[in-house]
Amino acid sequence: MKVVLIRHGESIANFENYWTGWLDVPLTTKGENQAKAAGVKIKEANIHFDAVFTSVLQRAIVTSQLVLEASNQLWLPVVKTWRLNERHYGALIGKNKDEMIAIYGVEQVKKWRRGYFEVPPLELVGNFDRRYQNLAIQDLPKGESLNLTVKRVVPLWQDQIVPQLLKGKNILIAGHGNSLRALVKYLEAVPENEMETIKIPNAAPIVYEFDERLHIISKNML
Repeated sequence: MKVVLIRHGESIANFENYWTGWLDVPLTTKGENQAKAAGVKIKEANIHFDAVFTSVLQRAIVTSQLVLEASNQLWLPVVKTWRLNERHYGALIGKNKDEMIAIYGVEQVKKWRRGYFEVPPLELVGNFDRRYQNLAIQDLPKGESLNLTVKRVVPLWQDQIVPQLLKGKNILIAGHGNSLRALVKYLEAVPENEMETIKIPNAAPIVYEFDERLHIISKNML
């Protein structure tokens, strides 16, 4: 069984260097082309999916669609779930990273970006968004550490993806830098102090192959 992880292509926020989190921003033209190229690589690798999971944010959704279109698999049903959303950056959302370094210093910004247990300043006033209207109040974050992101993502793997893998199905997961880092941490049992070693480039398909006991046989990047 194969699982392919793909981070969305370059977004407007990547290009302009600000924290995005749950902010819903589009891909750049470069990001769209990256996603299409990833789909071609998947087609050339002869990988056929049975199920697709993505976040509820357009940069991941559109990436999944472009990948499926380029690999001739656009007909597949897609499950969109908040559990694959990017880490919620709280009050940092929409703030330019370089400007925050000027205000708070390199070390503090590094902690916010890469600290495993570091929670960003919390979003004080949440904006209502209909896509989250069915979430329990305790599941709707105002800011997350990477640890909290892991705890959000892992139940999706255990409850919805594992049962499909056990049936021999191949899965595409289109997500975000930190939601996919969270999943890789879980799959590979990466220690908390080694999270910096997990690199998730934009629109680069990461292919895992599993045996019937869901042990990782191989991992490679297309």
